[in-house]
Amino acid sequence: MKVTEILHRKGADVITIWPGASLQSAVERMASRNIGALVVVDDEGKIVGMVSERDVVLALAASAEKAPAQSVTDVMSRRLLTCGPDDSLAELMAVMTEHRVRHLPVVDHGQLLGLVSIGDLVKARLGELEFESHVLRDAYLRVR
Repeated sequence: MKVTEILHRKGADVITIWPGASLQSAVERMASRNIGALVVVDDEGKIVGMVSERDVVLALAASAEKAPAQSVTDVMSRRLLTCGPDDSLAELMAVMTEHRVRHLPVVDHGQLLGLVSIGDLVKARLGELEFESHVLRDAYLRVR
């Protein structure tokens, strides 16, 4: 399965935030949308980082009093891994596991197309396994 198929099923909406926004506003946006990460984009729409639940926890651990007023730029992850629409499910699972990330922006020719999470990949993989199981079960029943 390819990233394009995952985005087709889940939708391509990506919730973003401006780098100068406060961490408090990032937390509120994540909470209101029930999501674990935001893609950080500049005024031109260029991806400059991501802010995740992990980044929030690290900022709070460093200074619970100051963290809410910090800017997203101060706490976001700048080491950004992305994927493309034609990447496979297996490739993404390997990248996410190796780099210990739970979200990957989907980018094609500099354009943000969507965001996939580890949950999206698990759901897609379970769908594949269920389909394979049905095919094998049907083939077995026909042979009997």
